[in-house]
Order: sequence, then C-alpha cells, then structure tokens
Amino acid sequence: MNQIALEEIFDHLGETHLEQLIAAFYRRVKTDEILQPMYPADDFDGAEYRLKEFLVYRLGGPQRYLQERGHPALRMRHAPFAIDQSARDRWMELMTAAMTETEIPVEIRQTLEPFFDQMATFLINRAG
Repeated sequence: MNQIALEEIFDHLGETHLEQLIAAFYRRVKTDEILQPMYPADDFDGAEYRLKEFLVYRLGGPQRYLQERGHPALRMRHAPFAIDQSARDRWMELMTAAMTETEIPVEIRQTLEPFFDQMATFLINRAG
C-alpha cells in the first residue's frame, strides 16, 4: 500500500472520521491522570473542537481553523501547560489508541503517527 501524503488525508478520511478520532481521543483524556488536569473542566468541548479544526486544516480540509484562530502558533498556545516527556508520551499513547479504536487505515497511520509524534515532541516545554 502507498503511504498517503499529510495534505491528502482529509480527502481519504473525511470530516466525520476525523471527528470520531478526536472524540475517541478526548474520551481517554477525560479520565487520564496526566492529561486531564491540563484541561479546564468546562472547556473539553472547546478543546475537542479546536483540535478537530486544526487537524481538518492541517490534513488538507477546509481552512476554517485559520479563519477562526489565525496562525496555529502551537508552542505559544500550549505554553501555559506543563508539557514534559511523560505528558507527550501519554498524548501519543491515547492518540494511538484512538486511531486503533476508530480503525484509521494503515496507509494513513503511516503518515499520521510520525506527524503526531513530531508535533507532540515539538510541544514539550518543561524538563522532567
């Protein structure tokens, strides 16, 4: 099977499948002892929406994220949260489980996993 380019993933998965992926991820975050405390209890829906819109934009879909929020500026937006190696690793663990649950095809996972890995590592902002 051929690997799918990052900018073509939206065309292959569609918005509904991406919504299912993000919902599966956030179901896990809500009960996770490492990640859950980073989220305001009253903003899980907002966080889920923002991640979904970011991924829609980044994976080749409509550019609503840019229209609503401007440049992603991910390091700046995540600066208030203490993201260390363990938080990064847990994020990857939960996202990987969500990809499995929502049956993301292998040719798409071959692109998404390194992308998520790079983004999660990029957002580390604390030692330890």
